[in-house]
Amino acid sequence: MQYDVVIIGAGVSGAAIARELSRYQLAIAVVEKGSDVASGASKANSAIVHAGYDCDPGTFMARFNVQGNAMMASLCAELQVPYKPIGSMVLAFSPEDEVHLEKLYQQGIQNGVPDMSIQTGDWAREREPHLSPEVQSVLWAPSAAITCPYELTIALCENAAVNGVSILTDFEVRSLQRDKDAWQISAADGRKISASWVINAAGVYADCINALAGGAPFTICPRKGEYMLLDRKEGTVVSTVIFQPPTAMGKGVLVSPTVDGNVFAGPTALDMQDREDTSTTQSGMDALTRCARLSVPDLHLYNVITSFSGIRAVLKEKHDFLIERSGTVENFVNVAGICSPGLSSAPAIALYVRDLLRDGGLPLRERPDFSPHREHTKPFRHMNRKEKAEAIAHNPLYGRIICRCETVTEAEIVAAIHSPVPARSIDAIKRRTRAGMGRCQGGFCSPRVMEILARETGMDLQEVTKFGKGSWMVCGKIKEDGRNGEDQTHA
Repeated sequence: MQYDVVIIGAGVSGAAIARELSRYQLAIAVVEKGSDVASGASKANSAIVHAGYDCDPGTFMARFNVQGNAMMASLCAELQVPYKPIGSMVLAFSPEDEVHLEKLYQQGIQNGVPDMSIQTGDWAREREPHLSPEVQSVLWAPSAAITCPYELTIALCENAAVNGVSILTDFEVRSLQRDKDAWQISAADGRKISASWVINAAGVYADCINALAGGAPFTICPRKGEYMLLDRKEGTVVSTVIFQPPTAMGKGVLVSPTVDGNVFAGPTALDMQDREDTSTTQSGMDALTRCARLSVPDLHLYNVITSFSGIRAVLKEKHDFLIERSGTVENFVNVAGICSPGLSSAPAIALYVRDLLRDGGLPLRERPDFSPHREHTKPFRHMNRKEKAEAIAHNPLYGRIICRCETVTEAEIVAAIHSPVPARSIDAIKRRTRAGMGRCQGGFCSPRVMEILARETGMDLQEVTKFGKGSWMVCGKIKEDGRNGEDQTHA
């Protein structure tokens, strides 16, 4: 269990770094405290590939946002992850807002954002007929796009795993000790590994990991953002990412389509003490309703099918990312404070961290057998009739629809369970296949998914969880069927 590099945290930043480093002849591990990759902020964010106009010039945020935006289309193509370049608008409702648009425009020019323009409200409504009549002008940024944050993170990890990276989940780091020329890393469950280099990409816990290592202190302030997701019935209400003017707390509430055809509104912004509090609140939903309807008044919020929240890792000391080799401990790199635009910046952050390691003395020899491509079968719901018939002929499990809302087949669920980064919970399967993400939110398919997961892994049904430790789906046996001797369980 001796590695050249251990990356702590399997969010999009850690995953992108792992995938980039897998190009080289290195022994690499990613350790994640959750039961699956993408189990933190990378599963619950706005999914926007930002253009980069709202980052302060000269910051890491500005630099990596614009660079990462330019890399994202080719990265998603290599990994077979959905990517849609739909552009974004920032709305101005007043002369004060228009002054702010001009400031954003000038920042964008300094940051190198391509093809921006300020357009009239009438121009905007020709593109987006459901926009508020109160919109006076907009900042149009055609380089903005949307993707799927958790699918991108999973794909990065799968590609890294195929290229030799070890992905260790349920690995909660409890101890980091520098012993001679190696780091000794211990998990809460007793597992121990060692590494020459440690990369701290632990999200909201990055300051805690840094403290364990003895690094110069910094503080992460958790900031919760709540969202509401609408049914596909609302999928035509907007075709562009719609922003309101940003505030000191973030980019503000936006209304945007998703790559899967839904529409969402969010996020709110509330500073928290609890790093795990992903609850949603009535006050948060009320704020989303009020703000979303300022931009799109006829948004039918009775079509909301679920709400969720994510926790952003905001650096207290400055409004920027913290990405550097530690000045107080050897061979330790912090990748911290990766809030928005972290998703957009991830590919560029990975290149920068690679260079930090090289400059720090880590030999980087390219692997001749590195593959940048992820093998990923087209989802059944996207196949045409001929492709569906061929898939069923090849594998009859494609003929069994498990999730009716999203048209997910048993073959796809089985493939997720046996993938390079295997799904071991209901939510892990959901993020890989969309089973349970439709209008009924798993009400129909969850019991069948549980059965398939238990069958394929050898787990007892009582061991099946929603998202890992402590989230069991059934609460025990209630009787024994005398006809066949099988235990019956209930949720």
